[in-house]
Amino acid sequence: MLERRALGHVPKKPHLRQRVDGAVIYEECLTRSGFDGAFSILYHQHRPHEAEPVPLETTPHPVELSPSRALLRRHYRCLELPHGATSASARTALLVNRDVTIGFLKPIAPDAHYFSNADGDELFFVQEGAGVLRSVFGDVAFERGDYVCVPKGTLHRFLPAPGLTQAWLWLEFAGVLGLPPAYRNRSGQLRMDAPYSHRDFRAPAAVAPLDEGLRDLVVKRRGAWHRYRSAHSPLDVIGWDGALYPFVLPITSFSARVGQVHLPPPVHATFEAPGALVCSFVPRPLDFHPDANPIPYPHSSVDVDEVLFYANAAFSSRRGVAAGSLSHHPAGITHGPHPGAYENPHPDKWTDELAVMLDCSTPLDPTKAALPLEDTAYHASFRT
Repeated sequence: MLERRALGHVPKKPHLRQRVDGAVIYEECLTRSGFDGAFSILYHQHRPHEAEPVPLETTPHPVELSPSRALLRRHYRCLELPHGATSASARTALLVNRDVTIGFLKPIAPDAHYFSNADGDELFFVQEGAGVLRSVFGDVAFERGDYVCVPKGTLHRFLPAPGLTQAWLWLEFAGVLGLPPAYRNRSGQLRMDAPYSHRDFRAPAAVAPLDEGLRDLVVKRRGAWHRYRSAHSPLDVIGWDGALYPFVLPITSFSARVGQVHLPPPVHATFEAPGALVCSFVPRPLDFHPDANPIPYPHSSVDVDEVLFYANAAFSSRRGVAAGSLSHHPAGITHGPHPGAYENPHPDKWTDELAVMLDCSTPLDPTKAALPLEDTAYHASFRT
């Protein structure tokens, strides 16, 4: 939820009988937490609930957990994941718990059908590539370095820009994904000292009926795919209003906090969901106390698993990682900088690092798909 917005034809009041050019308009309410959470109301030219089930042509690969393994710091090279066909079929889970699925995808083609994830809100970070997210709310463009949020149950499809390499971090949340409440004032606005403003977020700017010739919708529920077919285009929305819709946020729009000494990761909090905090590390000045050590201190986390996705390689605290690296530091074992990074003088006053971090309150399990991507020498790299 960001703020209430409205596009296209919206009646004066909800739940009224409406006609446009003599034709009945059908209202659809998309709600969260039953009727207690954020919601949006869409206005369709056709009945939005007439699609009939049809057999699946393809099925997703099941998420299979790896066998129990030793408690070690782990590193996965996401860019070694093979390219997939479409965003729906290429989403590959790498680390999972009851609250969040962390994965990666490298799509090469537009989705051939519409897709709706009924299992959770989705957040993509576009490490490489660009394209358009098309949904019942309209189109919104995205590019390299953008977060793309798709609310749970939103009918959509991705259209990757042709000719560009696509590489996206994928996060799926079982609970409601939102902005940290501390960033809002009592009126619901983002505070003036929040690390971003309402102007930084991009949402669909127009909506109009669109017929792409596609009639199929695939719904993901409890990890399984279910296919439905409509007699008309599902993109028949003439208007909508509400506080629930897809949006894009450039990671570099996040205004980082800096201090005299090293600040803990929660100052970089960008999104939150039950059991998960998403943080953004962006280019910024380093700590400015004369004796400050700008390298992160060794850390023993006993309550959260920490995952860090490196969007670039500008990290002075770690060697052996690169753009596309995903590190997993499980609770109960100390992690920290590479040998020599903490001990040696650090003359730089600025960092160009770019990364997405998650703190997860429930232990994460790797999937079998993650094992071929693992750098098995990572744990030993912390030794002198």
